[in-house]
Amino acid sequence: MTTPAQDAPLVFPSVAFRPMRLLIVCVALTGVALLASGFMGHIFFGAFFGVGLGLGLLNALLVRRAVEAITAEDHPLKKKMAVNSAMRLLVITAIGLTIAIVFKKHDGLAVLFGLAIFQAVLVMSTSIPVMKKIRANGLDVEEVSASESKD
Repeated sequence: MTTPAQDAPLVFPSVAFRPMRLLIVCVALTGVALLASGFMGHIFFGAFFGVGLGLGLLNALLVRRAVEAITAEDHPLKKKMAVNSAMRLLVITAIGLTIAIVFKKHDGLAVLFGLAIFQAVLVMSTSIPVMKKIRANGLDVEEVSASESKD
């Protein structure tokens, strides 16, 4: 008899997630957005863009915390992670949409752009180190320890 997918054990590979690097990238992107939007006379666009990047970073940190907590259990379940993800994304989306609607006249929609750009930055910042490891070591991932994957 097979285990239903929602009851299957949860296994996460080691991922190259560096929050400080992401914070620096977010601050730099916010600075560029503030400069560009300031020159165009819409300084709030840059500020709300930075808020969106910040919400994205908060989401990523909450993902890491949830993964660490759930995988530390004796029998981690995919269902628990799915419920956690759904609730977290619902809250982050609600915050972003609320800001976009409330500050509509002050370019609040930029929060959603910041959230979207953050996801692209997150994917690039985690996939590039993984691709470098694959190029260096091939697909023989069992020989690469978790400490080496943080290079």
